[in-house]
Amino acid sequence: MARKKPISVDDLWQLERLGSPSLSPDGAQAVCTLSRYSMAENKASTSLCLLSTLGGQPRALTHCGDKDTQPAFSPQGDRIGFTARREQQGRKDEETQFYVIGADGGEAQRVGEVATGIDAFRWCPDGRRIVFVSWVWPELKGVKAQAKALREHKARLATGYVTDQAFYRYWDHFVPMGRVPHLHVMDIATGRVRDLFEGSDVELSRGEPDAQCFDISPDGRKAVFACDPAVRKRSDGRFALAEVDLRNGRITPIAHDADWDFGSPRYSPDGSSVAFVASHQGLKHTMPNQLALWVRGDGHQVLSAEWDRSVHGPLLWDDEGRSVLLAAEERGRRHLWRFDLATRQAELAVRGGWVQGWDLRAGTLVTLADAADHPGRLHVHRPGQAPRRIEHVNDRVMAGLRLGRVEETSVRGALGDPVQVWLFYPPGFDEGKQYPLLQVIHGGPHTSVGDNWHYRWNHPVFAAQGQVVAVVNYHGSSGFGHAFLDSITHRWGELELQDIEAATTVLLRKPWVDRSRVYAAGGSYGGFMVAWMNGHVKPGRYAAYLCHAGCFDWTAMFADDAWAWHAKELGTWYWDDPARVQARSAHAFAGQMHTPTLVVHGALDYRVPDAQGLAYYNTLQARGIETRLLWFPDENHWVLKPRNSQLWYTEFFAWLRKFGGPARRSGRGQVRS
Repeated sequence: MARKKPISVDDLWQLERLGSPSLSPDGAQAVCTLSRYSMAENKASTSLCLLSTLGGQPRALTHCGDKDTQPAFSPQGDRIGFTARREQQGRKDEETQFYVIGADGGEAQRVGEVATGIDAFRWCPDGRRIVFVSWVWPELKGVKAQAKALREHKARLATGYVTDQAFYRYWDHFVPMGRVPHLHVMDIATGRVRDLFEGSDVELSRGEPDAQCFDISPDGRKAVFACDPAVRKRSDGRFALAEVDLRNGRITPIAHDADWDFGSPRYSPDGSSVAFVASHQGLKHTMPNQLALWVRGDGHQVLSAEWDRSVHGPLLWDDEGRSVLLAAEERGRRHLWRFDLATRQAELAVRGGWVQGWDLRAGTLVTLADAADHPGRLHVHRPGQAPRRIEHVNDRVMAGLRLGRVEETSVRGALGDPVQVWLFYPPGFDEGKQYPLLQVIHGGPHTSVGDNWHYRWNHPVFAAQGQVVAVVNYHGSSGFGHAFLDSITHRWGELELQDIEAATTVLLRKPWVDRSRVYAAGGSYGGFMVAWMNGHVKPGRYAAYLCHAGCFDWTAMFADDAWAWHAKELGTWYWDDPARVQARSAHAFAGQMHTPTLVVHGALDYRVPDAQGLAYYNTLQARGIETRLLWFPDENHWVLKPRNSQLWYTEFFAWLRKFGGPARRSGRGQVRS
């Protein structure tokens, strides 16, 4: 038997990444994306993979495209639709287009040609049409006018972006200038396209609208969608639901409440109802997503108000229309739940790890889920049968790797509450030796981590360097009830720091922790926490920090794409009460900072603009504190390119080693990686 080795960043990029499954109408087959990464070419390729839920080997369905995505079986099960940019019949796609391929394989065919491209789509029940999202100039009419405007826009020599909108950029890109996302319908046989919103002021979300934001009725006559009725769109807009008639384009509002935000609508099997998620934003911006139901002719109501969980889509009805499948987090895991509409009770359908995707057809359920000790896997679930895995794409790589033990524990944190802590031990952990301790602080802040597999911040890879990794789901984290999540509102940094420090204190009592080699690293809000700690924790407790895409100055952060939430989280706008905002801002405590820090940022990060990281780095430099900067001109809030990720991990581990990290032997009985 070949000897296993500790997992490394290079191993991480050898793993293939499965996408969410789409099932055939009879539930016998599933199609998903499969992404492979080349370190040599520094890029990814994504193709479609066909799997049987009855048994047999998966097979590649497409080979020619670099990025074939969003596969979905037609309602008749004979074809699979997907989006791609390809070269076909002498024409290379300038924008993403719609393609179809036979369910038994063959050559994929482009359907029509949409000048403004296709962002997301759904099949109509007759299989003869699709409804899709495309960004258009709302004042223009007809596909020819849209194509002409796009040609003129691309031919212009001026490069300036001009807008008067409040919502004009998102994540790592600017909203297409002068354009908004509309629903369209395409005839598959002819490729003919019609804009369903043409002549109206209705549009979809400007924040990357996908196939979750609309649905098509079972009779194929209407589409339900989420839209912001406000005249001036903002990133914190409260969405309503409306229906559009696919024949004449008539739009009818069906569910609207100025205090609520609605989304992810799904028609019931008989078309009489729409399940959707609803959040009472008028009460508080941290209110959870709840399951709601609109009944034709009878209005809407919230169903899960007594269930202290936040609902995540996509929502899926069972075949009888009696229950809805949905995801919800619970204590560092993400499970799939079945919510019974009659009893208003949720029962566990599939336990995480972290359930990432799912589809249900003809009584067959397929899920994509990962866990702390393995990347995403696909399983089929049938009533009365044990779950059965239907792919083994990463088994060969994983079989040669040695992962350390993972432990879920808790400490007494802020307000006397129990706070969850995940511990990742290095392979071959020996309690008789001493190890460095790395605190990894998650972002959000209203997210959680734990029993999941992360490619950008992979805890087993961190631990395999020869250190114990601690991850705290501090106050503010999701999956522990609304009160726990909301507890940090208007007092960022306070409770979270108490929780992290409580975990560090408990772990420092362990004989296997080397007190001189303790570090903390965080990204996004976790990066803010690292900067906050630098100004609030006694120097010397942590030997070094890593701050990735961290928030540093809450006033300057107003340049981000999520500025509309600042006052909600901090309690005020910076011009109304500058002292209150400054009291929560890491930069205000620069005079107390002493700990060496590696600062990482990407120039395409609009969630936390890179000026935040540069200001933090410059501040530490000005104070004479040992600092190193890793800046990427081509990355956003995340580091996504293989070579850049390799560099990220390399710099991170070298920074820890510089301050006595896991590669150093510092005395008798201490570990050397």
